Amino acid sequence: MSQAGTITSKSTLDTLNNHVSIRRYTNQDIDQSLLEALLNAARRSPTSSNMQTYSLVVVRDPEKKAKLAEYANNQRQVAECPVFVALVADTFRIQAAAELHGSSVAQNLENSLTSIIDAALVGMSLSTAAESVGLGTVMIGAMRNHPAEVAELLNLPHGAFVVYGLCLGWPDEEQIPPQKPRLPADAVIHYESYDDGDMVAKLQQHDDELAAHYESLGRNQHSAAWTGVVADKYSNPRRPFLREVLTKLGMNFE
Repeated sequence: MSQAGTITSKSTLDTLNNHVSIRRYTNQDIDQSLLEALLNAARRSPTSSNMQTYSLVVVRDPEKKAKLAEYANNQRQVAECPVFVALVADTFRIQAAAELHGSSVAQNLENSLTSIIDAALVGMSLSTAAESVGLGTVMIGAMRNHPAEVAELLNLPHGAFVVYGLCLGWPDEEQIPPQKPRLPADAVIHYESYDDGDMVAKLQQHDDELAAHYESLGRNQHSAAWTGVVADKYSNPRRPFLREVLTKLGMNFE
């Protein structure tokens, strides 16, 4: 689409069904008016009890994006995308609201969990809205590798941290990857009650489909293309420092 013209968008179903993570972008910038339209659409996302315990930090500055990329294991798309958006779980505003009335927020797990869910919902809405108008996106969970440093770089207040980041850019058409297979529908969609029957067979089916996908791309992948990776990745605790660091940033998980 032309940014100078009328915004045209794909249907929500088409957008979701055609989703792939985009990590390579053209040099074309994202017009500020389009970006603001996407951000404001995302702000209509559901939020628990209208608390709106999230914030969006939009980063265009090349030096700041380069530093964020460094914190994210040097993922080049963070530095190269024209716009990077940090999805922030933010309890700072509700504390400020409470102080207006001589009160304070009783921080606990529920409040922290609510803010994380709020941030996740608005980020998914932003991603879907962006893809519906032809932009490419990829979510960056590695923002949690260095949460304190990221919070300092973005000048976050006490009671806030970056749950994940979102790269936005116009896709390099020659670098758009094919879709990966997803788990079989009957492994993740259940009616009335959870059905764990034949789960091993369903997981092995997904291993085969994913291995064939990687083979079609010329990538050597062992036959347990999903279960083997999951077993390796989750055999040790991931980011074991998170509770301590996020507590210092003002979140509570008790």
